[in-house]
Amino acid sequence: MIKDKSIFIKNVYYMLSYAFGNLHETDYQNVDKESFDNLDNLFAAILAKGISKQLKQGLYREYVACHDNLPTVRGKIDLVETVRNQLACRKLVACDFDELSANNLYNQILKSTALQLARSKKVDKKYLGQFKKELVFFGEIDMVDLSKVPWHKLRFHRYNKSYRLLLGLCELLTEGKIMTTEQGIVRLTDFADDQRMSHLYEKFILEYYVQEYGQKYRGFTAKAAMIPWQLDDGNKNLLPVMKSDVLLSYGGRKLVIDAKYYAHSLQSNFDTKTIHSANLYQIFAYVKNLAVMRRDDMVAGMLLYARTDEEIVPDEDYQMSGNRISVKTLDLGQEFPVIKEQLDKIVTEYFTELG
Repeated sequence: MIKDKSIFIKNVYYMLSYAFGNLHETDYQNVDKESFDNLDNLFAAILAKGISKQLKQGLYREYVACHDNLPTVRGKIDLVETVRNQLACRKLVACDFDELSANNLYNQILKSTALQLARSKKVDKKYLGQFKKELVFFGEIDMVDLSKVPWHKLRFHRYNKSYRLLLGLCELLTEGKIMTTEQGIVRLTDFADDQRMSHLYEKFILEYYVQEYGQKYRGFTAKAAMIPWQLDDGNKNLLPVMKSDVLLSYGGRKLVIDAKYYAHSLQSNFDTKTIHSANLYQIFAYVKNLAVMRRDDMVAGMLLYARTDEEIVPDEDYQMSGNRISVKTLDLGQEFPVIKEQLDKIVTEYFTELG
């Protein structure tokens, strides 16, 4: 999809930096100076450094439910099993109790992901060596089936906030890999498939505007927002949820951005290139419903495609029933300062007060 793969891989690092926030910390500052020929090596470098940092700080521990036969009472007594122990002449009390342990889901995910990466033939030996040294300290940590991890239920607080980046990366790796077992060997497909890179692309666009504008300009907001259907009769039965990837708001103006990461930014029909119908209908519905809800605001919409190496790429503006709807591309094959310029230009064009 991208002509210059090395530049693209480097830009994935910057996208991750915005998406998960703390790649700029001292522990990661040398990663962006390294040269990577594939994404597995990039992720292995970040994960290896992150695990090393975590081991120095100490693995996160939380209370987990335990059951054991003990010589003294601890926690709650399991009467049924305790009676069985007595009948068997075992002087033990069956107890249910909570124990502070590193063998929790957070560390299980780290261990399982590191082992999966270590099996990839694309990962350099130096990262494999780092994983080997680090995983020695995960001896008491169980493995977990990454395909069954409830990612949306993971919670972060002051005691485990350093895991946010690492587990976000683990999720991207897991969601971006198709794992098949052939004679006991786990084979991993390339991470950069459209569906999974789409998740990172969307998160990057949102977090860029949150950090570069929402946190710097008073009154500017950037968020992924729900847009209610504006219905005449109130019947919502079977209607899909409308959730924008990005909604920018400032000074009585609103811009709905739908980020799209496709192998082909245009659809073909009898050798004629057109904008993807479903995408255009979607952004139109978002804009018109939001415009009805916020009648005093100027509402616009944009489809923002990751640029492909196709000859024709969309760069269009339309006026549709009183609202501006644009179809643009973001070239991820350029150096990152150029990408920043493209994203900044979107803001200055729509929110002229910030120009």
